[in-house]
Amino acid sequence: MDSLNNLISKEEQDFFHTYKRLSMIVERGEGCYLYTDKGEKILDMFGGLAVNSLGYNHPRINEAIEAQIKKYIHVSNFFYQEKQIALAEILLKFTGFSKVFFSNSGTESTEAAIKLIRKYFIGTGRKELVSFSGSFHGRTMGALSLTSRKKYRELYAPLLEGVAHLEFNSIKDLEENINENTAGIFIECIQGEGGVNFAASEFVNKINELKRKFEFIVVADEIQSGIGRTGKMHGFEHFGLEADIILLAKGIGGGLPLGAVLGSSRVENVFTYGDHGSTFGGNPVAAACGIVIFEELQNGMLNNNAVLGKYLMNSLKSIQSRNPEKITDVRGKGLMIGIQLSFPGQPVVEKLIKEGVLVNCTNENVIRLLPPYIITEKDIDMFTEKFESVISSGL
Repeated sequence: MDSLNNLISKEEQDFFHTYKRLSMIVERGEGCYLYTDKGEKILDMFGGLAVNSLGYNHPRINEAIEAQIKKYIHVSNFFYQEKQIALAEILLKFTGFSKVFFSNSGTESTEAAIKLIRKYFIGTGRKELVSFSGSFHGRTMGALSLTSRKKYRELYAPLLEGVAHLEFNSIKDLEENINENTAGIFIECIQGEGGVNFAASEFVNKINELKRKFEFIVVADEIQSGIGRTGKMHGFEHFGLEADIILLAKGIGGGLPLGAVLGSSRVENVFTYGDHGSTFGGNPVAAACGIVIFEELQNGMLNNNAVLGKYLMNSLKSIQSRNPEKITDVRGKGLMIGIQLSFPGQPVVEKLIKEGVLVNCTNENVIRLLPPYIITEKDIDMFTEKFESVISSGL
């Protein structure tokens, strides 16, 4: 195996510099833990950015992959595929929605939804799409147009026309800007990249009210907060949002590339043959893993996420009570939690890595936790002990 310095040198030479990588070599993963070439054991409280729903080396995931690759790894979407159709039926059963399109990622799901809305309103003159401050919907040009955060957008103009960014949780902004020209609203009821921010109930109620008045399409971006992470199947269910389209990705494939767009009966007949497609979307190996994820959720894991999330939240609230000058807020649902600090969070991330814990900092000062669903109370206790030790030390 190459040394870390050799890999760093080769990466520097060969890759576009889009990732600020961690200075370690992961040799394997097991459960909620990563193991480096130096024998270090690291508790992953970030879960591959909400992707590794069942952690690493999960036996049922491995079995599903092995069984499918012995049949075939890929055939084109010109063919009927058993695993793909089985996963579609599960998704529609859990949501009550009517149709599904499989993509490979959250960004691709967002792009498909933009096209779906554009075609739905074709010939009407209604083109305006709306998203909100703090939002993150992806990095391709359409998805980036919806993403409001300046650091992602500012170097890539001109972006898609007809996109408005309103203030998150501002009813005034909704009332002044939503009208008969509004075609679609994209909303993360729990903003992940934005800092684990919640939509206010009155804000969601106003969106529902305006939807009934102006009949625009509501898109629930559940790419990070969906697939059981919050203790409900999808995060928007906590808020009563009346969604027409749901965007999924990340945890749905258990570690393999997979995304989905779910459409209600309102939009079920918008796309027809040739309107949209994906070479790899709904790959049978990824779909086989997706089936395992939902089976585990049905077998008690969904409720377990809510219970363990409450346990983790209570532990963090206790730490906050002992460190009120350093921790200004702890918020989240299930196993999607943000710890807002009164100072930049990156030094905390770096110190925790040295203590054998991997977390993420988003929006400058929010420590974001997205652990695998298989996390235990023992793992949580280990994390909170290390976290409090780091927070209490001089930073």
